[in-house]
Amino acid sequence: MASSYFADITVFDGARVRAHQGVLVDRDRIAWTGPHARAPREARAAREVGGPGRALTPGLIDCHVHLCFDGGADFAAEAAGLTPALGAIKGTVNARKHLVNGVTTVRDLGGIGIVELAGAIEAGIVPGPTVIPAGSALTITGGHGHNIGIARQVDGADAIRRAVREEIRAGALTIKLIATGGVLTPGIGATFAAFTPEELTAAIEEAHSWDRGVAAHAIGADGILQAVLAGVDTVEHCVQVTPRIAKEMAARGTFRGPTISALMGIAGNEGRAPAYAVAKAQALVEEAKAGHARSIRAGVRHICSTDAGTPFNPHGNAPNEVIAMIEWGMAPLAAMVAATANGAEALRIHDVGRIAPGMRADLVLYDVDPVEDPTCLREARAVWKDGARVRL
Repeated sequence: MASSYFADITVFDGARVRAHQGVLVDRDRIAWTGPHARAPREARAAREVGGPGRALTPGLIDCHVHLCFDGGADFAAEAAGLTPALGAIKGTVNARKHLVNGVTTVRDLGGIGIVELAGAIEAGIVPGPTVIPAGSALTITGGHGHNIGIARQVDGADAIRRAVREEIRAGALTIKLIATGGVLTPGIGATFAAFTPEELTAAIEEAHSWDRGVAAHAIGADGILQAVLAGVDTVEHCVQVTPRIAKEMAARGTFRGPTISALMGIAGNEGRAPAYAVAKAQALVEEAKAGHARSIRAGVRHICSTDAGTPFNPHGNAPNEVIAMIEWGMAPLAAMVAATANGAEALRIHDVGRIAPGMRADLVLYDVDPVEDPTCLREARAVWKDGARVRL
């Protein structure tokens, strides 16, 4: 793979924006970054790409997807026909949708056939973003997700500890705990606390002992607080954010994935999405906006989590999630950090999310600086995964 040099471009490096920069890529890694005027001799010998006026960013990171689902109206009906083989095939198609939209890493938080897909992508058998799979999510008996085939039901501290070990044995690189009710499970509320504090603590301690991060699906305040106090790494949805929750998350460094795309995809599709789900989603919108604002004011760190694959929430939707976080009150620079460097830290991946020597050459080229004009995220000019240009 030949060396490439991005010449005289604006660079968002995962933390800040600098103009008139150069980035040298050698095979699958970034070899040098700095002012274009000081480019090393190797840059002159490399193939030149980019150019003045364009902007280069790290590949985006979507910390919450379901690759085996297509974003159709009825999540449960789609789940009923899934097999591991079909899940992997659908996941292959959906993974590419992320890649061509500038998303070079995803965390799959519950799917069928996705552990196998992650391995196939890593081995170069099929193209796609790096996939960090959770395998099956863990829920209480009768809890959220029990009816869609991507969550296993466990009760008690010993049982959940064993389930974490079994998911890791099966190839899970992260663990998902369903700590409250949810929007897409009929017959249960969205906000009630599910696992006990003892169950949450046992699961998180076990996962961390295997160096696995833990995501908690948590909508209601009681479940959010219990998960945060138990040491969870990211809280997904995180709607009911009280002052105490915001303070605890900021102090502990717990990441918040607001999944605005998922909530609005359901709330905004009355008559198309299941009525029970629409009613629950619509009841949460104002609380979600308030929780987002409170979290920002408190200094809670955010990640980009779309929950792609849920109703009317297509894969490759991270650009719209970043824009939604901004529309709901986040500074554009902070939203870009959420979608890059913060995502890498939350997922415990140390060689993506930034543009710096030694990092993977997961890169996206835009016509303008996305911090100045976030809408440009919807039109990636070019994408590189591990230094190889992706055919868009």
